[in-house]
Amino acid sequence: MTNNDVRNISMQTRTPAYVFSCDEFRERAEQVRSVLGDNIGLCYSMKANPFLLAHLPQQFKNVEVCSPGELSICMRSGVPAEMIIYSGLNKGEEDITKAIEYGAGIITAESRLHLDLIEKCAEKAGKTAKVLVRASAGSQFGIDRKEIPQILAEHESYPSISFEGLHFFTGTQKRKAKEIIRELAFLEKYVTELREATGLALEKIEYGTGLPSYLFCDTDHQSVQDAHAAEIAMLEEIAPHLQHLAEMSELTIEMGRFFASSCGHYFTKVVDIKTNDGINYAIIDGGSHQIRYFGQMQGMQIPFITHVNGEDRNGTGDKTTDAEDNKWTVCGSLCTTADVLARNAEIDDLQTGDVLVMHQAGAYALYECMSLFLSRDLPRIYLYDNGTLTLHRDRIDSDIYNTPL
Repeated sequence: MTNNDVRNISMQTRTPAYVFSCDEFRERAEQVRSVLGDNIGLCYSMKANPFLLAHLPQQFKNVEVCSPGELSICMRSGVPAEMIIYSGLNKGEEDITKAIEYGAGIITAESRLHLDLIEKCAEKAGKTAKVLVRASAGSQFGIDRKEIPQILAEHESYPSISFEGLHFFTGTQKRKAKEIIRELAFLEKYVTELREATGLALEKIEYGTGLPSYLFCDTDHQSVQDAHAAEIAMLEEIAPHLQHLAEMSELTIEMGRFFASSCGHYFTKVVDIKTNDGINYAIIDGGSHQIRYFGQMQGMQIPFITHVNGEDRNGTGDKTTDAEDNKWTVCGSLCTTADVLARNAEIDDLQTGDVLVMHQAGAYALYECMSLFLSRDLPRIYLYDNGTLTLHRDRIDSDIYNTPL
C-alpha cells in the first residue's frame, strides 16, 4: 500500500479501524505461487483473518477451518465445500456431522477418538470421509507419531474412512530456514516408512511451514518493504526442499500469517498528547484491546508506523507540547499501564487529530486482544479493493457482552 493510498484511506475511514487490502492479499498469493510453481497446493488458514474469505485469490486450493464457528463462516461466505480442510481440537459428533453433510473435502484426525467419531458420522451419513492423520510434534496437537503406524495398519476397521495422508505442523514464526528444511527431510523419511509399514499410498501431505512475518522495525528491517522482501527471500530458500517433497506426495502448504500479515493496516487517531516526566505520550482512540502483534509486550518492539497529518491544524487538531524530541510512547484508551503499543517511536511534528497507521496487521492482530476489557468498542473493518474502500463491519459496542443478566 503506497503512502498516497494510506493518506486517501485515512480521509475516508472513521477510526479506529482495520483496513485489509485485497490487492496486497492477491499480490502475496501470486508471489508464493511464483516461487513454488504449480505443483504445490496453497491452503489459507482462515483463523488468521476470516474477513479475507470473500476475496480469496484463485491461487488457493484449500481453506483450513479449525472450529465449528469457522465452518459456519465458510458456509455463509460461500466457500466451496471441497476446498475445506476441517482441522482442530475438540471436534464433537455434531461438528463432524455438520462438516460431512456440508461436504468438507478433508477432515483431520487429532486422536483415536476423532477417528472413531469420523467413522461413526460418515457411516451414518452413508459417505466416505477423506481423512488426514495429524502427526504430533511435541504439543497437544495430533496423534503420537509412534502410534500412527499401528492405527494405519488397522485401516480396514474404519470402512467409512479413506486415509489420504498426513497433516504436520510444528509451530509458527520460525526465523531459520534450516529448521523448516530439517522438518521436510523428516517428513520424507517418515512418510516412506509409513507406506512401507502399512501398504497405504498416503498420497497427500498438508504441511504448515511456520514461515515468519516480520512485524517490527529493527536493524534488519528498517521499512515494511524490507520486511516483505525478507519474508519472500526465506520462502525462496526453502522452496527447493518443498518441491522435492512434492515429487513424492501431493503436497499442500498451509499458512495464515505469511499470507495475510502484509495486507492489514490499523488506523487510529491521536486524541491527546502530553509530556510526563520527560516522556512524550500520544493517546490514541484505539489500543491493545484492538491490536496485538505476536510476541509484543507493552510496546517494547515498534511496529511499522505511517504518520498522516490531521486535516485541521487550526481547529481541533492543533494541540502541541513542548516536547524536545520526536520520540513518542503510543498508548491506547484502556485504564492500564500495559496499554502501550510502541515506546520511543520516532514521529515528527505529531499533533492531536493526526492518524497513525500500523502495518503488518493483517493476521491475528485483530484477534489476539483482550477485546472486551473495559467494554470499549470493537473496531470497524474495511476492505480495500482496486482503489475502492468498503465497510464490512461497523463499530460494535461491547458493553452488552459484559452486562449481567
